[in-house]
Amino acid sequence: MNQTCTVHDPVPPQDAAQMEQRVEEHLTVHSRALTGLFLLAVLYTLHFGQVIFLPMTIAFLLAVLFAPLLRRLRQWHVPEPLGAAILLALLVSGLVYGVSRLAEPAAEWSTKVPVALRTVEYKIQPVKKSMQDVTKATELLSKATALDEAKKVQQVEVKGDAWPIKVFSLTGEIMMGFATTVMLLYFLLSSGDLFLQKLVKVLPRLSEKKQAVEIVRNMEEQLFLYLFTVTGINLALGTAVGIAMHLLGMPNPILWGVMAGLLTFIPYIGHIFGIVVVMLVAALTFDDLGQMFLIGGVYWGLAILEGSFASPMILGRRLESNPVVLVLAIMIWGWIWGVGGALLAVPLLAAFKIMCDHLEPLQPIGEFLGK
Repeated sequence: MNQTCTVHDPVPPQDAAQMEQRVEEHLTVHSRALTGLFLLAVLYTLHFGQVIFLPMTIAFLLAVLFAPLLRRLRQWHVPEPLGAAILLALLVSGLVYGVSRLAEPAAEWSTKVPVALRTVEYKIQPVKKSMQDVTKATELLSKATALDEAKKVQQVEVKGDAWPIKVFSLTGEIMMGFATTVMLLYFLLSSGDLFLQKLVKVLPRLSEKKQAVEIVRNMEEQLFLYLFTVTGINLALGTAVGIAMHLLGMPNPILWGVMAGLLTFIPYIGHIFGIVVVMLVAALTFDDLGQMFLIGGVYWGLAILEGSFASPMILGRRLESNPVVLVLAIMIWGWIWGVGGALLAVPLLAAFKIMCDHLEPLQPIGEFLGK
């Protein structure tokens, strides 16, 4: 029998290169699509797991902030479990004292918000009337606004019975989250360098062990300096706002100073909210419309000094973030974890940027996040 052998022509090098390029492009697109889906899955997991992940994040950030203090106590021959208990006792006692002092006036002023809105509307009525006389369109717009406000008032009256239930539920969630954060923070502080020791033990080479320790220590030091500095700046701004509100005759100036200090953790958006709040309180307190704008202007001026001069001068350009990325981070984390996420957006973005600056493959991302 005659056997026939079929010989296939070899694939030309150019065609083989083109096929290989197409396969690589297909794999790249496929990989990017999977990465995008993975990120979306992570975001939704963080959103729906807020009860777990938000206390964990707060505990880790506070552990980084307290780590140098714990090492100083260790140098004074204080055991780590005892040092962690001391730091937590100081933290909890300070928070309990602050909340007990500010909870009552804050709740009192929160109930006056509808009255403040109606007061502001009444006081700006002459200005509003003069604007209505300019064109007929503004008059129609004002009537539409008045009808819309009437509907909103009726809606608030219908749903008023559910308000205590919502407050009780929110208070329970806050207390549970606070207890979880304190418990986790204690174990993180009392464990010391356990996680770093485990990381060093896992790495095979001595050079990698040294590099890992150096990176972790540098990140910890810079993140501590950033959190400590930002907290100090916000505390200074809150003190300045409190003193200014006291000199301008505002009631409960300590409350507005604490509010300003906390809202400064939310750049841009926090200042706008704070200005609106103090102007509403001024509308209830003073009869003069100019006093209301004066108080809002003083708050705005102090916020401008903090954002344009104090923070850039103290933090430096290296730790400043891109404003666009900053606003996007606030929006994303605010959607994920609400007010808590908006407050943590800046520290989380700074921690991620510091990590990118220390890891060579992620340095381009760190450059993009910087200003």
